[in-house]
Amino acid sequence: MLKIIKGVAFVTYKEWAAYRSHMLVSLILGPLYFLVQYYIWTSLYNNQDLINGFTLSQMLTYYGITTLIHYCIMDFADWNLQMLIRTGRFITFILRPVSHRLFALSQKIGHRILGFHLEFIPVYMIFFFFFDINLIPANIFWFAASIILGFMMQFLLNYCIGMTAFWLTRADGVRSIYSIFSQLSAGVLIPLTFFPEVFQRILFFLPFQFISYVPVNVFLGEYKLSGIELEIPQIVGIQFLYVIIIFLFSELIWRRAIIKYTGVGV
Repeated sequence: MLKIIKGVAFVTYKEWAAYRSHMLVSLILGPLYFLVQYYIWTSLYNNQDLINGFTLSQMLTYYGITTLIHYCIMDFADWNLQMLIRTGRFITFILRPVSHRLFALSQKIGHRILGFHLEFIPVYMIFFFFFDINLIPANIFWFAASIILGFMMQFLLNYCIGMTAFWLTRADGVRSIYSIFSQLSAGVLIPLTFFPEVFQRILFFLPFQFISYVPVNVFLGEYKLSGIELEIPQIVGIQFLYVIIIFLFSELIWRRAIIKYTGVGV
């Protein structure tokens, strides 16, 4: 399995490296998104030191880390899978000795390794030198573990959304709704502690916080949501269990979906 992952990831890395100018657009979008947040929150913090327990410095660090984590876990497995199903090209993967999910995961690994070199490192340097953001994690080991688990969670959830195309053929509507909901529930648009208490309790049990909110809090060295405070090893352990649960859930959908598949467009 490791040989397959390494081989597909390497080919994907080389393939996308040939179109690296497309990826370099992220060098503009990431800092631009952060710059918008910078001016919004600087204005909101006028004449006050704390908003919902965050200082201005902590808030800017939150959005800076959120932006950098996005470069590590970015994924489009849902779009790719629904495109293959809609065009009938998915039939070629039925004949291969490798499952499409493993193939797609290997592609994501190669794509994000390239993204780490072309997107993450340059934007990290921009944040560090131009915005003076603290980019040193509280514990590098737990942060790396949480990023890897967030990477897997993002992929597995997106893949589940992509599998809806087995029933819908075109899953663009589902993907759009999911994209907005997941970003809101993962703490990408605003820290989850800004939501009312009742929503925080619901979000605590949903898997979306493990995509971005948990890795950001592991970076900061403290976790709190819905009045629940956990040690970093505890929340990373829960993150691991949720990844296992979502993996089993995706396996269940896959077994039902592959029965449904009829090769549209073949």
